[in-house]
Amino acid sequence: MPAPQRKPEWLKIRIPGGDRYRHVRRILKQECLHTVCESARCPNMGECWEAGTATFMILGNVCTRGCAFCAVDRGNPDGATDAREPDRVAEAAGQMGLDYVVVTSVTRDDLPDGGASMFAATVRAVKEKIPGVLVEILIPDYLDEALATVTAAAPDVLAHNIEVVERLSPLLRHRRTSYARSLQVLRTAGNLLTKSSIMLGLGETATEIEASMRDLREADVDILVLGQYLQPTRAHAPVVEYVPPERFDELAELGKEMGFGYVAAGPLVRTSYKAAEAYVRHRTPDGQD
Repeated sequence: MPAPQRKPEWLKIRIPGGDRYRHVRRILKQECLHTVCESARCPNMGECWEAGTATFMILGNVCTRGCAFCAVDRGNPDGATDAREPDRVAEAAGQMGLDYVVVTSVTRDDLPDGGASMFAATVRAVKEKIPGVLVEILIPDYLDEALATVTAAAPDVLAHNIEVVERLSPLLRHRRTSYARSLQVLRTAGNLLTKSSIMLGLGETATEIEASMRDLREADVDILVLGQYLQPTRAHAPVVEYVPPERFDELAELGKEMGFGYVAAGPLVRTSYKAAEAYVRHRTPDGQD
């Protein structure tokens, strides 16, 4: 594997701050909620919170898995859940004035359904609290009954990430998941809009990136997200390459040629980044031509 590179000057992360940022932070603290923005050390937290948006992370902030690239804490929550969490998410989203709500979670292998019922309850609570809201969920690798549970709640977008190209999946993702399983989640999500993400800069080749993009299109994924991997701590997988912005532009064009409905690509683009919201609004029943 090539030696890690230095972070380039063009890769700048905005420092959080401002009144809107503090307002969002206060609401999240008041409702005792976690966000993937904080837990995963997202580089867009300042920008998104200033815009009044955040990605809610349900089912706690301890993951039963532990991928080599992920900053979320790993451990065993021993079946602990909070039945009030869906209502608190809905209350916080209402206070923020959101009309597009993104919900994700840690992976909870300690729960019989992996937490799928909590996802469904959260979608329903948010939609009941905020009429006309759009809800996107970024789920673990649910299949069968667990996947049916979340799709029955009628989220507007179902996202699940393959994370990395196929060759790197067994090296960087937890052994309980797989590249093939992730594609199956997306392939069997029904008629929902689907989204998936690939991190770049971990040693993948151009051929491997294109192969993964084609795999996602064959799984009928609507929205593709491509972003630069950033090492959260020295204990995590190192960055092998900082992919230049122009390469992301090239891949975005390739994705459109492959037939993705929308491609969000750039060094700091992440799965929950707001770039695809306009596309989703256009595709929902009230926004269709």
